[in-house]
Amino acid sequence: MRTNEGRGDRDDKGGRGDKGGEGMEDDKRGGRAFGRRKVCRYCADKNVHVDYKDQSALKYFVTERGKIIPRRISGNCAKHQREVAKAIKRSRGLALIPYLVLQG
Repeated sequence: MRTNEGRGDRDDKGGRGDKGGEGMEDDKRGGRAFGRRKVCRYCADKNVHVDYKDQSALKYFVTERGKIIPRRISGNCAKHQREVAKAIKRSRGLALIPYLVLQG
């Protein structure tokens, strides 16, 4: 016959509700803070379009190492993030922006 041993009734600080005294600091700080939601710059301004020839606009979506910045960080919607990624790849192919930047 099985008992409820191992289901959080022991004093090993391993249960879900027991934080072992170190969880008090997290409660004071408030946990994870959510900032203002980012808005897609292409949806907000209908006059701005994604263009593979516009290096200055595309550099905002590329890191210093040459990686494309993801949607959750850039704030783009899915449609415009796909267009931005395609434009970055096109401009890389034409050598307008580098594939990667080597740290010296």
